[in-house]
Amino acid sequence: MLREIRILSIAGLEVRSEGGSKSIRGYAAKFDVLSENLGGFREQIKSGAFADVLDNDVRALVNHDPNLILGRNKSGTLDIGQDETGLWYEAKLPDTQAARDLAQSISRGDINQSSFAFSVASGGQDWSEDDDGRIIRTITKFSRLYDVSAVTYPAYPDSTVGMRGLDGGNEAMAEYRKARDARAYEARKRQERSRFIRLKASHQ
Repeated sequence: MLREIRILSIAGLEVRSEGGSKSIRGYAAKFDVLSENLGGFREQIKSGAFADVLDNDVRALVNHDPNLILGRNKSGTLDIGQDETGLWYEAKLPDTQAARDLAQSISRGDINQSSFAFSVASGGQDWSEDDDGRIIRTITKFSRLYDVSAVTYPAYPDSTVGMRGLDGGNEAMAEYRKARDARAYEARKRQERSRFIRLKASHQ
């Protein structure tokens, strides 16, 4: 499975305190929000796309670094779910230097974006073009959710705490363009055959 990463950049990651412990909460993805240009295409996620991956073994990390772990759903220190807005998460912060530094950075407003690492399910994406000829990728189903992360640098316009590796997206986009060009080629061939038949008929 191809592993991809998305970073969403709307502000909203927050630190919560309760009973002497701290947690962070935010959205790692939002539904029906069109991304910025991701290297030749834009992208959106349809509501409910995470339904099959919420039971995956998911970690909460800092900048997708497996050495900086904040929580894990299998251990009960990370809660994840989807609602009408998107994919939300809440991680109970450990008593580590990385977690303390992150909480401070979020409280100061230095970090407020989130990201997630994923794989798209077979048949779980549609490609289309809008009225301006821009290519749109619509993800309808994920096959794997690896982690959610608080991140320093955003590159996606609408998610909280909130760029994905474009290798996967570009590979899929190349396949879409190949199929589109093949369809256009076949359409031209049909038009040429039709013109030839009409021309031949007119000379009989």
